[in-house]
Amino acid sequence: MFRDRQDAGRQLARALERYRGTPGLLVLAIPRGGVEVGYEVAKYLEAEFDLIICRKLPYPFNPESGFGAIAEDGTVYINPRASIPMSEEEVLVIIRQQQKEIARRIRVLRGGRSLPPLEGRTVILVDDGIAMGSTMHAALEMCRKAGAAKVVVAVPVAGPYAVAEFSRLADDLVVLESPPNFHAVAQVYERWYDVSDEEVLEIMARWQKERER
Repeated sequence: MFRDRQDAGRQLARALERYRGTPGLLVLAIPRGGVEVGYEVAKYLEAEFDLIICRKLPYPFNPESGFGAIAEDGTVYINPRASIPMSEEEVLVIIRQQQKEIARRIRVLRGGRSLPPLEGRTVILVDDGIAMGSTMHAALEMCRKAGAAKVVVAVPVAGPYAVAEFSRLADDLVVLESPPNFHAVAQVYERWYDVSDEEVLEIMARWQKERER
């Protein structure tokens, strides 16, 4: 369905055309996979662009899967559909581990900067897709707490359950594809790979350079 994240971002940007020119528009990408998608969206919409740091809470016995997520402001979302065969103390250990990784990513990927103010603004949350939806849940709740006037969730792909869930939770939802047999975000990308810190930094440096022109 998409060649790569750049292709997905450009298609998603066109689907968000109605937001071009919105005063104070802010696009926030969830690293690392959402950064190139968010970059293309922000560039097309002529919006401010930054990174919102959220982390999945992974099962220790299966790190690819998770039972929730945590946002950089400390917002924790526990997925009600996930089983948690762990003690409360084990869950707290995982939360603390992800808080350390969030701090590292803020330092490395965002240069230690705080997010710009969200109060009263239209915020578009972007990722390369929604599988379980935990990180997007945490990001959305964080934006609400920070006083965003309108929160838009925009992704190239999401499963039917996520579409139903975020249609209810977000002020607007833009999803390009929702395959009925959806198992993983990677299945809709011709070129899929894990994005590195270095690539995120290159994208953000490119953004800054273009802003200075």
